[in-house]
Amino acid sequence: MTTTQSTPPVKGRSTRQKRAVWAALNSLDDFVSAQELHRILTDRGEKVSLATVYRVLQSHQEEGLLDVLRPDDGEAIFRLCAAEEHHHHLVCRSCGLTVEFEAPDVESWTAQLAADNGFTEVRHTLEIFGLCRGCSAEAA
Repeated sequence: MTTTQSTPPVKGRSTRQKRAVWAALNSLDDFVSAQELHRILTDRGEKVSLATVYRVLQSHQEEGLLDVLRPDDGEAIFRLCAAEEHHHHLVCRSCGLTVEFEAPDVESWTAQLAADNGFTEVRHTLEIFGLCRGCSAEAA
């Protein structure tokens, strides 16, 4: 993982629970659900409730510190955001491989669409789900 911050750059009070969630996320290279993250914390002996995990993840997401995907099963998965600039994701539905990409044309289109309709302070996400090369080859 390219993230090197050992403590969470969060707003507000720095609590033991926030630091524990940050440390767990910082140790993972892949996306994780809130429930799986809670299990990891419990296995490490951390006393953090599932509700607290959800709150901390929401806070980190609002601060732009996390990538968040919502696969077909509907359960959001999270990962510390390695890229500092706005980006999007290609996600394999089978193995979960995730490729980050930038899309200047999408950014221009989004800005124009928002302006044409009088929207300001616009944010967006784009996740494209499919099968990666390896999974496509296995399926063939």
